[in-house]
Amino acid sequence: MAEARLYTQYKQEIAPKMLKDFDLGNVMAVPRIQKVIINVGVGEAVSDRKRLDDVAANVALITGQKPVLTKARKSISNFKLREGMPIGCKVTLRRSKMYEFIDRLVNLALPRTRDFQGVSDKGFDGRGNFTMGIKEHAIFPEIDSDKMDQIHGLNITFVTTAQNDEQAYALLKSFGMPFVKRNKN
Repeated sequence: MAEARLYTQYKQEIAPKMLKDFDLGNVMAVPRIQKVIINVGVGEAVSDRKRLDDVAANVALITGQKPVLTKARKSISNFKLREGMPIGCKVTLRRSKMYEFIDRLVNLALPRTRDFQGVSDKGFDGRGNFTMGIKEHAIFPEIDSDKMDQIHGLNITFVTTAQNDEQAYALLKSFGMPFVKRNKN
C-alpha cells in the first residue's frame, strides 16, 4: 500500500522545517501526531438502541474503521441511565488511516462547513494535544445527505508528541489545519 500523502509531506517538508524552527537536537525530537481519536456521545441511545447503531455506522463510513461502543460508567436515575449501558462510540486512528483522515478533514470536510471562519485554537490542553468539535457529521463527503435521518456531532482529538502547545499549534498548522487568525497582543 502506498504511503499517505500527508505522511510523505511530513517527512520531506514539515519535520526538517520544525527541526530548524524550534532548534531541536535531532530528528526524533520533532513533534509528530501519534493518533487521532474520534468520539461521539449518543444520549438518545438510552431509549433507542437503533440510534446508536446508525451513529456507529456513520462513524465507520467517515473513518474507514469499525468504532468501539462506549458504556456508561455510572448510573444516573434522572436520565434513566444504568451502569454498563452503551451510550456512545469511538475510533482511534493511527498511521496511514490517521493521515488519510486528517487530509480529508482539512481539505474536504472543514471547507464544506456552513459559515466556516476557521478552527478555534482554544482546544489545546497544555501538553500538546488538541481537541475540536464538529457539530454536523454531514460535512464529510462519505455521508449521503439524502439517506440521513438525524445529524450528530463529533469530537476529534489529535494526540501529539509535542512538548507544549506552541509546538503542537505549529505542527497542526503545517498540516493545513485552518486555525482562526490569532490576535497578537
